[in-house]
Amino acid sequence: VLMTMATYEDFTIDQGADLALQIELVNPDGSKKDLTGYFASAKMKKTYRSEESIDFTAVIPDPALEGVVTLSLTNLQTDTLSTRGRYVYDVEIAFVDEEGHTIIERILEGKIKVNPSVTR
Repeated sequence: VLMTMATYEDFTIDQGADLALQIELVNPDGSKKDLTGYFASAKMKKTYRSEESIDFTAVIPDPALEGVVTLSLTNLQTDTLSTRGRYVYDVEIAFVDEEGHTIIERILEGKIKVNPSVTR
């Protein structure tokens, strides 16, 4: 069994703007990861222990053979973000195996800084 760690990436979000991110997954041999049968999810929180979270819209677009996961937030979601401090986030993909067990893999994690908006 090949186990991989999530990639760590920090990035910045503009408060009050729409956000779209595309993640391209590849296998160790460089080929595109086939995400057929997978689903994706992603959240961000003020801290790891925070009760409140913001869910990204996480989609595996067709064709799933391309290994792409897209994440998005609306301008209404980013408008509610505090510009004080940073957020933490992670992205997971999952599938249900032949025995009915859900297998989860964290693919991306890190911190998010929010740039404040002047025009509101």
